[in-house]
Parts: sequence; structure tokens; C-alpha cells
Amino acid sequence: MNLELHLFVPIIVQINVQLNVLIMLTATITDFRKDIRKYLDKVTDNFETLIINRGKDNGVVVISLDEYNSLCATQHELSSKKNEARLDTAIEKLNHKSSFEKELLD
Repeated sequence: MNLELHLFVPIIVQINVQLNVLIMLTATITDFRKDIRKYLDKVTDNFETLIINRGKDNGVVVISLDEYNSLCATQHELSSKKNEARLDTAIEKLNHKSSFEKELLD
């Protein structure tokens, strides 16, 4: 079981780091249409979030597929209290430098 914890922790740590430096772009739908490639390149290349305004209190959020998959993985890992507790324990061990490495068997 300890091995399982060790494998999941990097996913959570990576997401926390990305959220701490979250950059959001905004554009109107007209601007987005004019330069779709530029906006999508920024989203995928720089892990930026794009908000496309479509009027009052209406809009769309665009994130990269990698970011989406990472969010889905995190949601799955935190979907049960048992998994959440395991991850919290693993993160606490990492923060207190009480973790260890173990080689995987083929």
C-alpha cells in the first residue's frame, strides 16, 4: 500500500504548483475568432487558462488537454474519503521528509 501512495503524490504536487502560478487569459469571442491559433497555442504551450467572454455572466473556459486530464485524475483520487486520507498522509510524509523510494518489480 505504501507504494500506491508514493505513485499518486506527484500528481497532486504538480497540480498544486500549477494552481499557485495560475495565469488566465481573457478574450471576447470576436478576438478569439480572429486569432484562434495564437490563443490555443498559449493555452497548450504555457498551461494558461483562457476565458472567452460571451456577454454578461456568460462565457467559456478553455484549458489544455493535459490540464484537463490532470484535474480529472485529481478528482478521481479525491473521490473517496479513504483515498483523500491516504494522499494527505503521503503529502505530510513528504513535507516532513519521512518518505522513501522503492524500486518497482518487473
